[in-house]
Amino acid sequence: MAHDEGHTVATKAPAHILEARRPRKGSRRIGILGALVPFLRPHRTLIGAAAMVLLVTTLVSLALPLIVRRLVDHFNAGNVELLDRYFVIGLVGVAALAVGSALRFYLVARLGEQVVMDLRNAVFSRVIGLSPAFYETTMTGEILSRITADTTLVQNVVGSSAATALRNVLTLTGGVFLLVTTSVKLSALVLLVVPLTLVPIYLLGRKMRLASREAQDWLAASSGKASESLSAVQTVQSFTNEKASRTQFSFFTAKAFAAARRRIEIRAALTFFVILLSFTACVSVVWVGIGDVQRGLMTPGTLVQFMIYAVMVATALTATAQLWGDLQRAAGATERLVDLLSAEDGVTDLEAPTPLTGPVTGHIVFEDVHFTYPTRPEAAALAGVTLEILPGETVALVGPSGAGKTTIVQLIQRFYDPTGGRITLDGCDLRDLSRPAFRRNIALVPQDPAIFAASATENIRFGRLDADQAAIEAAAKAAAAHGFITGFPQGYDSHLGERGVMLSGGQKQRIAIARAILRDAPVLLLDEATSALDAESETAVQMAVDRLSRNRTTVIIAHRLATVKKADRIIVLNEGHVVATGTHDELIAAGGLYARLAKLQFIG
Repeated sequence: MAHDEGHTVATKAPAHILEARRPRKGSRRIGILGALVPFLRPHRTLIGAAAMVLLVTTLVSLALPLIVRRLVDHFNAGNVELLDRYFVIGLVGVAALAVGSALRFYLVARLGEQVVMDLRNAVFSRVIGLSPAFYETTMTGEILSRITADTTLVQNVVGSSAATALRNVLTLTGGVFLLVTTSVKLSALVLLVVPLTLVPIYLLGRKMRLASREAQDWLAASSGKASESLSAVQTVQSFTNEKASRTQFSFFTAKAFAAARRRIEIRAALTFFVILLSFTACVSVVWVGIGDVQRGLMTPGTLVQFMIYAVMVATALTATAQLWGDLQRAAGATERLVDLLSAEDGVTDLEAPTPLTGPVTGHIVFEDVHFTYPTRPEAAALAGVTLEILPGETVALVGPSGAGKTTIVQLIQRFYDPTGGRITLDGCDLRDLSRPAFRRNIALVPQDPAIFAASATENIRFGRLDADQAAIEAAAKAAAAHGFITGFPQGYDSHLGERGVMLSGGQKQRIAIARAILRDAPVLLLDEATSALDAESETAVQMAVDRLSRNRTTVIIAHRLATVKKADRIIVLNEGHVVATGTHDELIAAGGLYARLAKLQFIG
C-alpha cells in the first residue's frame, strides 16, 4: 500500500486484471495467430503477389554466392571477358534484388495496414454492440488499448515480421540444400548446430509469450486507469487527489515496465544463444574449410561460396529467433483481440426476429418481471414487477434510490434481459424483436446526457442522422436550446468540446431534449430530464416536454415530485417492488411511501 496526504492508495491489481493475467486453459500459444486468417482471406491477390516477389528475391539472393564462387575461382585465370560477364550478371542480380525488395516491402506493408484496418473495424463493431453487462466488468480504456496497442503489434507481424519469417524459412531451406550440394562434410558441421539452436527458441519463446501477454495486460490496465481519471479530472482536482491518481497510474506503468523488462531479458538471452551457436559453427567451418583448400580437396571459390551460404543460414536462424519473439508478442495481442471478438453477450437477437408490423403504439407490459444485475446476483433489482403502460399514457416512476426505476427504463430498451418474466411492446416479447428495429421507436433523455466532441448541429442530429438543418433548428427551439446555441461564435457549427465541457448542465440537457424531439419516436423515456435546469429554463423545457409527450407513451423517472404531478399515472417503487399506483392526489390521500416522499419535499 502507498500512503499519500492522508489517503491510502491501493497498489494491488484490480480483480479483472488478475483474471486476465491468469494462465488460460488450453492456450493455443502461437497457433492463435490462425485467428487472423479470416482477415487475410479477402486480400488473397495481394498476398499472392507478395509471396511471388518474396520467392523471386530469395532465389536471387541464393544465386549470388554462385557468381562469387566463379569470380574467385577465375580471378587468376586471365579471362577478363569471363570476369566481366560474371560482374554484369552480379549487378543485374543486385538490381533485381533491390527492385524486388522494394516491391515486397510495399506489398507487405500495405497488406499489414489493410488487415489491421479490418481488424480494428471488426473489434469496434463487436464491442459497440455489446450490452451494458459487458462493460460492468471491462474498462473502456482497456478496450481502447486493445484496439490501438494490440492491433499495432499484429500490424508489425502481418506487415513485416511474417514476410521476414517466410523469407528466412526460404533462405534456410534453400541455403541448407545448397550447403549440402557444396560440401557434405562442412554441411554436417553446420547442421549439427541447427537442432541445438531450436531448443532455446522453443523453451524461451514460451516464456516470452507469457511475459508479452502480461505486459500488454498491465499496459491496458494503465490505459484504463488513465481514461478513468481523465474523464473525471474535475472531480480528481476538486478533491486534490492528483498525487494519488499519479501514484495509482505509476503503479500500473511500473508493472507494465517490469513485465516488458522480463520479456526483453528473455529475448536477449535467446539472441545470445542463437548467435553463439550459429557463428561458432561458422568459425569451425572456416577452420576445417581452409585445411581442405590447403590439401586441394576444394577450391577457394567453393569455400567462399560455402561460407556465404553458412552466414546466410546463421543470419536467418538468428533473425528467426528474434522474429519468434515478435510472433509471441503478436500471439498475446491476438489472443486479447480474439477475447473481444468472441466475447459472450448475455443479450442477443434471434436469427429470425419477429418483424414489427405497422406503426408502434407504445403499449408496454411487464409480466412478473424479476431481474438481478450480472455483477450483483445476490441483490434483486426487480422482484416480480407487473405493470402496464398504455399507448399514449404518461407514467412517472417514483421511489427512493435503488428502488428499480432506472432498471425498468434499461429493460424497456433491452440493455438487459429479465431473469424471470417477460416484457412486451405492442404484444411482442422484446426478446423476439430485433433490438435496432424497436429501439428506433424509442427516444431517451438521460439524467447525464452524452455530448460528443462535435458541433451543436451534429450533437442534435444524433437523434436522427438524416435530419436537415431546418428540422434540427426546429427541435432546438422546441427544447429552448436555440437561444444559447445562436449565442455561440459559430452558432450551430460551434464545437461543444469533449463530453460537452463548453456547456452548463442545463444546456447539456436541452441539447439532449432537442435530440429526443428530433427523433420523433412513439416511446419517450425521461430520466429526470429537468433536474439540472434553472427555474426559467425548467419552465420552458417542461412546456417542450409536455408538447413532446403528447400522443406518445412517456415514462418519466422522477426524484423531484413536482415534475410528475401532470402524469396520467404514478408508479411507486421500493426495493424492486411496485408498492402503489395512482395519480398524485390519489397517492397523497392514500398515505404511504409516496405521501412521505412528498411531505419531505414540500415540508417547507
